Amino acid sequence: MKRGNGDCMSFFTELKRRNVLRAGALYVGAVWALAQGISQLGPSVGAPEWFTRWFLVAAGIGFPFAMLFSWFFEWTPRGIVRESEVAPSDSITHNTGRKLDFAIIGVLSIAVVLLLTNQFVAHKDTDAVAAASDNSIAVLPLSNASGDKNEQFFSDGLSENLITALSQFRGLKVIGRNSAFQFRDSQDDSKTIGARLGVATLLEGSVQHAGDVVRINAELIKAADGSTLWSQRYDRPYKDLFALQDEITQSVAGALKTKLMASDTAAAQSDRPTSGNLDAYTAYLQGKFYFGLGTEADYRKTIDAETIATRLDPQYALAWAELSRATSVHTAQFLDGASAQQAYAQARAAVTTALTLEPNLASAHLARGYLLLTADFDWAGAEAEYRRAVQLAPSDGAAMYNLGTVLATLGQPEQAAAWVRQALATDPLHASWHIVLAGYLSGLGRLDEAEQAARKAIELQPTAESYHEQLAIIEIQRGDAKAALAAAQAEPAGVWQDEAFALAQQISGNPAAADVALKSLIDKDATLAPYQITEVYALRKDADDTFVWLDRAWAARDAGLTNLLIDPFILRYQHDPRFAAFCKKVGLPTTTKAKAMP
Repeated sequence: MKRGNGDCMSFFTELKRRNVLRAGALYVGAVWALAQGISQLGPSVGAPEWFTRWFLVAAGIGFPFAMLFSWFFEWTPRGIVRESEVAPSDSITHNTGRKLDFAIIGVLSIAVVLLLTNQFVAHKDTDAVAAASDNSIAVLPLSNASGDKNEQFFSDGLSENLITALSQFRGLKVIGRNSAFQFRDSQDDSKTIGARLGVATLLEGSVQHAGDVVRINAELIKAADGSTLWSQRYDRPYKDLFALQDEITQSVAGALKTKLMASDTAAAQSDRPTSGNLDAYTAYLQGKFYFGLGTEADYRKTIDAETIATRLDPQYALAWAELSRATSVHTAQFLDGASAQQAYAQARAAVTTALTLEPNLASAHLARGYLLLTADFDWAGAEAEYRRAVQLAPSDGAAMYNLGTVLATLGQPEQAAAWVRQALATDPLHASWHIVLAGYLSGLGRLDEAEQAARKAIELQPTAESYHEQLAIIEIQRGDAKAALAAAQAEPAGVWQDEAFALAQQISGNPAAADVALKSLIDKDATLAPYQITEVYALRKDADDTFVWLDRAWAARDAGLTNLLIDPFILRYQHDPRFAAFCKKVGLPTTTKAKAMP
């Protein structure tokens, strides 16, 4: 039956009399104001992003109940009373309505103020980001125009020199070598490169080194439209190379209107010998070039080249630091037993010399930090060295990254992730840093973020080892056996795939397949991967074998132990007395911010 128009008017009048409409307006205004406050203040107190969304859902559910309450009940001097029990002569709905009007005005005023504040801050932050972005640069690898591939080290070295030199300027974001060098001989336009690296300007050019003459063409380009901001061609005697480097650096800095940093803690960092010995500098550049290639043979070439540099100039602190680093990396990856101990002793002597010659050399502190970690498992000592490196070179992504790694080892994955994110701001296409970040986020239980970081790493280096294995671990934490097995299948053949399969099979629902995968891992990789075997036993909830293999990992000085306090599988036994005893033995804390898998 259709309601008449008079009945509608009567119902609307009754809604007004009972202040239902005012109550609705007050309710909506209060929800709006609270939502504004939560969204602005929530991040400051650690509230998750979803909190505001679910607050609004709850408020929506509560709205009809609030309206029903205002229909059936009335405020009176005696308190809240059912409307039907209030005589018309005793009703004070008119007075209540006026109070509600004032309340509505007040709530809406607060909401508007919060909205305007939010818009102002948002625009201010956006403007700040835009300004920072404008003052940013990537030095693309200068092309080798010498016609001799053996001169590639020289053009690469000069490119790195410009990266280091420009990093000394205040407020200038300079992209690191790893990301910038990915655009060697790139066919991408300047806008695409700038967008991928997050910079507004690009420095590119060429180097020709022939005999006693060096020729450099350099051009500063606006990434957005490819227009040239500055360009110059230089022909100089090779003996004037350092002066030429300074001239180019100052010209670029002048075009970008930036100034050298002034800091109580930062120190000028340079790759040149203070003596000005060009032969020693050339040997140093050769060593850096070989180190970047990353094979055992190339590490040996790096050691030989840096040794020559230090013989040519015994006061060349950076060459001593690089000699120590190359020796430590080569030893950690390829040597063991007495030969390893002898090599580590040589690395210690080299880095001690570097720090004696130049105590404020960030690279020397980084080299000593890595040595303390790999040779001595001296976590606190490594942290101190990495913190000092960050103080001395606050824009150095490698220093930030290394500090993050040692903080993760000490059970501080939140801080570790923050430092790695800062490092990635300077080197956004550094695949291995993305996968390490994925591990820290995985340990924190932030699986969506962890997956995003892992997939970014895979996108950058699809065939890299261990990247799909980390993705398998994330899927295991989610309980998705099918996705974990698919990730294991995608991992390149080798020890990392063996572990990925062994882990994924533990949640596959096929105990026989899980046993076979574990046995295969032990048969093939017991010497190489005792820590990874520990992880499999932990996932199987086999406490006794977990601690047996944890001890074997320590005996082998397995580098995987640096992940102990962020490992979601092994942390299942964090409250087992054997876990505390093990941490004490290896010098680690027993507490961590990471989350164990249930």
